[in-house]
Amino acid sequence: MGNAAQKRALQNYRARLTQRGFIRFEVMALESDRELIRALARRLAEEGPEADEVRTAVKTAVAGEPPNAGRILDALRRSPLVGADLDFSRPRQEGRKVDL
Repeated sequence: MGNAAQKRALQNYRARLTQRGFIRFEVMALESDRELIRALARRLAEEGPEADEVRTAVKTAVAGEPPNAGRILDALRRSPLVGADLDFSRPRQEGRKVDL
């Protein structure tokens, strides 16, 4: 970049990114993975639960750790039916007679 205005614009842009908590870094990868890595970087740059899910999935995949046990129990505890006082009891019935 030979133009002073272009250099200043780039410095200003990178300063704004730094204020938002972003940094630049170089990644070495296969050419075929270029768009995948860029899409992943864009998704991780977003804020919100979807970005957190992607971040957790990537961390787990890279670490090679098995998923945490007890997720079903956690989901049941978050259910909107918790504390709904549902009655699941039913009357006891004798079985039918079977002729052997």
